[in-house]
Amino acid sequence: MSDAAASERPSGATHGVLAPLALAQFICSFAGSNMNVMINDISEDLDTSVQGVQLAITIFLLVMAALMIPGGKLTDRYGRKRCFLAGLAVYGVGALLSAVAPGLGVLILGNSILEGVGTALLIPPVYILTTLLFTEVTSRARAFGAVMALGGIGAAAGPLIGGLITSAISWRAAFAFQALVIVLIIILSRRIEDPLPPDPTSPFDTAGAILSAVGLILLVTGILAADNNVWLMIGLIVLGALVLWWFFRSVRAKERAGEQPLLSTSLFRNRTSNLGLVTQNIQWLLLMGTSFVVATYLQVVRGYDAIQTGVIFTAATLGLLASSLAAERLARRWAQRTLIVTGFVVAIAGVGVLLALASGSPSAWAFAPGLLLIGLGLGLALTPSVNVVQSSFPDEQQGEISGLSRSVSNLGSSLGTAIAGTILVAGLTTHAYGAAMITLAVLGLVGLASAVFLPRGPVSSTTPSLPHEPT
Repeated sequence: MSDAAASERPSGATHGVLAPLALAQFICSFAGSNMNVMINDISEDLDTSVQGVQLAITIFLLVMAALMIPGGKLTDRYGRKRCFLAGLAVYGVGALLSAVAPGLGVLILGNSILEGVGTALLIPPVYILTTLLFTEVTSRARAFGAVMALGGIGAAAGPLIGGLITSAISWRAAFAFQALVIVLIIILSRRIEDPLPPDPTSPFDTAGAILSAVGLILLVTGILAADNNVWLMIGLIVLGALVLWWFFRSVRAKERAGEQPLLSTSLFRNRTSNLGLVTQNIQWLLLMGTSFVVATYLQVVRGYDAIQTGVIFTAATLGLLASSLAAERLARRWAQRTLIVTGFVVAIAGVGVLLALASGSPSAWAFAPGLLLIGLGLGLALTPSVNVVQSSFPDEQQGEISGLSRSVSNLGSSLGTAIAGTILVAGLTTHAYGAAMITLAVLGLVGLASAVFLPRGPVSSTTPSLPHEPT
């Protein structure tokens, strides 16, 4: 869509749109973290183990990562609002099924599979619609700030909200809460108008969707196998890498044949977007990894209940809320790269403070300063990272890049839980906890290094390839 067309969009078109979009991101992020404080309750009620609940959490995150790319592509054919509503419906059914689950298998079907599939359908439209409806850097920063604020709060406050509901009622009520929020979002979504018409003739690369999903599943399953069998882990990771290599070869072959693949290779030739995707991946890895490690440590090692654990995470929630809601003001004063770099520095420093204070004090509140810094840092970096990636491409590629962006971010969430959780569950001791957090901090340095090489100036979709951009 041209700039002229974009300028013709009525300003009223954005009124009331952000509420359902931001709430949708909130509930999906909430679902990925609130189970962390219900591990003991669920395992006892369903007669399973901590590892079984961890498996359910990780499968949920993995299903999102595996299906987000196809979900983004489907928006071109069926329309963004239609996919959004379909995803909400599937998610709601999964939440209700989880609430009445008699065993781990049904919980995995409802929470991990149906909620994961629903999320993969509804999240790409959130980012596509936000990008299309808000065209200026500062207004888009404000919009993404609201979306990321509620997403970050959902992830960080998930333990508190889940803990309160679990302690007051039961863990099953937490899933009923999700279903109620879904109903509210569907009601609010009546105000949404799709800015682009669906294209029923748009092709869908089924073979590519299967290959990409299988490759990602094998990759993360390999990481999960680390504490059981090293050779199995290596085999699964190698197999996953080979399947993904096969996927990219099929993409190139389809493009040479004049066909439309699941993803265009042009997405991967954009230097700015590639660096932004790395920062997104690491940010969600840090957030979800920290959430899992600290929640599990507090419950299993120190014996805190769900509500006590959730209260401690309030510090991270406040940090995320403060920095995310300030996104528009910060975008006016500072370059996107500066915000992302600063966010990583603050978050990594937060991990250091967390380790130093928690190891030297028996008080649970020793975790608060470090969690506050982690929340501030990640909230500072999340919005500009998303803005950098989405703004690197024109309207006609928003379906593809939104699916890829969300897949990369949710893969980061899955990897954070898998890597940190594997280290922690392998030996629930103080040393295992420290090793998991140090691993997260080292991975945070990778995100920081990627952010340093982002361009200094504003990102524009008119310059899709930036191989010589100054750092």
